[in-house]
Amino acid sequence: MADAQLSVRDLTVRFPTTRGTVQAVNGVTFELEKGQALGIVGESGSGKSVTAKTLMNLLPRSAEVTGD
Repeated sequence: MADAQLSVRDLTVRFPTTRGTVQAVNGVTFELEKGQALGIVGESGSGKSVTAKTLMNLLPRSAEVTGD
């Protein structure tokens, strides 16, 4: 959208572990226009905090973030 203040498309976040890669977020897409608010709800471990930390650029350097 032309008025979008924040546009997230196909956000995916992975973390390397000793047992392999953990995909914390997969395919998150949304747009926020000026004046809109967003609430993210879900079960524990569903990726809410990882999504927020990605948007604030607060993830550890080991995280792999892909998407537009």
